[in-house]
Amino acid sequence: MTNNPPDNNADVKEPGKRRSKKVSIFVVILIVVLAAVVISSHIQLNYYSITPGDAQPVGPLITVPAKDSHKIRGKVLLTDVFVSQLTVLQMIPTLLSSNAQVVSGAELLGPYTPPDQLSAQGYVEMAQSQAAAKAAALSHLGYPVSETNVGALVFATVPGAPASSVLRVGEIVKAVGSTPIATACDFIRAVHSDPPGSTIKLSVEQSTATSAGVIAPGKVVVTTVRLARRPPSLPSVTGCSGVSGPSAGYLGVTIQTQQSFTYPIPVSIATSDIGGPSAGLAMTLGIMDKLSSGNLTRGRVVAATGTIDPAGNVGDVGGVAQKTIAVERAGATVFLVPPQEYRAAMSKDNRTLHIYPVSTLDQALKILKHLG
Repeated sequence: MTNNPPDNNADVKEPGKRRSKKVSIFVVILIVVLAAVVISSHIQLNYYSITPGDAQPVGPLITVPAKDSHKIRGKVLLTDVFVSQLTVLQMIPTLLSSNAQVVSGAELLGPYTPPDQLSAQGYVEMAQSQAAAKAAALSHLGYPVSETNVGALVFATVPGAPASSVLRVGEIVKAVGSTPIATACDFIRAVHSDPPGSTIKLSVEQSTATSAGVIAPGKVVVTTVRLARRPPSLPSVTGCSGVSGPSAGYLGVTIQTQQSFTYPIPVSIATSDIGGPSAGLAMTLGIMDKLSSGNLTRGRVVAATGTIDPAGNVGDVGGVAQKTIAVERAGATVFLVPPQEYRAAMSKDNRTLHIYPVSTLDQALKILKHLG
C-alpha cells in the first residue's frame, strides 16, 4: 500500500495573505478619509462663525497728558469677538457649539462687500469709533470739541465695478472735477447725473486704515474713471437733498462722510488688531475715568459694548451673546449693553454678572453712580 503525502495546498488557510488584504483595504480607506479631511478643510463656505473674543481693560490703552491723568481704581473692559470664515470641516462642530453663532456671508457683509475688504472696513470703523469716543468724553467733561466734514470716505467697492480699479477702502474723495467734496451727499450730487460711458475726474487722498485703528493720511492724487451702466436691481435710496431717482451712471462704491475733530487736549487710544465700532462706549468711559477722578467704576470690573457718536448716543452692535461669555471669563460684575442686545446678553448671563441696557452715555453714567 502506498502512502500519498498530504496536499498542502488543498485545505490549509493562508492567514498572511488575508491579513495583507485587510491591511491594504484599511490603508485605502484611511487615505480616502485623510484626503476628504484635507479637501474639506480647504473648501471655504459663505458662512462665518462668531465666537467669544477677549475682554481687556481699556485704561492701559488710553494716553492723556500726565497733568490731567488720574490713577484708575477698578477697570472698564472693552470686549470683542472672533470672526472666521468656515470651511466644510468646521461647519458641523461650530453649529453644535453653544458658544458660537453661525451667520451667512450676506448677513455679515451685506450684498456688496467682498470678504477681502472686511478687515480694512473693521479698522476704518475702529478709527471712527476712537474719534467719536474722544469727542463724546471730552464734550461731556466740558471741553470744547470742534468737528469738520473733510470728504467722502470709501467704505467698500463692488468687485468688477468701475470704482474697484481706482479706489480702496479708507481713501477719501476730496473733489469731483473742480467741485470740492466735504460729505457723502456732496459726492452723490456731483456724480448723480453723469451718464454711463462718461469719464469723471476724482481727487483722492490715498489714506489707509491701519490695524491700530488709525486712518493714516496720504498724498492726494487725481485719477479718472469711466462710469458703467447702472444694474437694474440696484436700489436708489440716498436720503440726500437735491437728489431724486436712480443715478444715471454706475460707479460701484459705498461712501461715508469723513469727519475730523479738533480736541483741546491730546488723547490717544492704542488698540491693535481690533476692528469694528463696538468699543465706542467702553473707550468713552475709559477716557472719562482717566480724566476725572479715576473712580468711575467704584473699584468694580465694568464691561461695556456699543457704538458711540459724538453726542453720546449708544448704538447696537453684534455678537453680544459671545461678548457676554468673554466678560464673564474676565471677571466683570457689570455689563452695559445697547437695549437692542439686552435679551441676547441675558441669554448667557450668570449669577455674578449684572447686565444693564443703555442707549446714551448719560444713562451709563447714572447706572454707575447708582451702583456706587
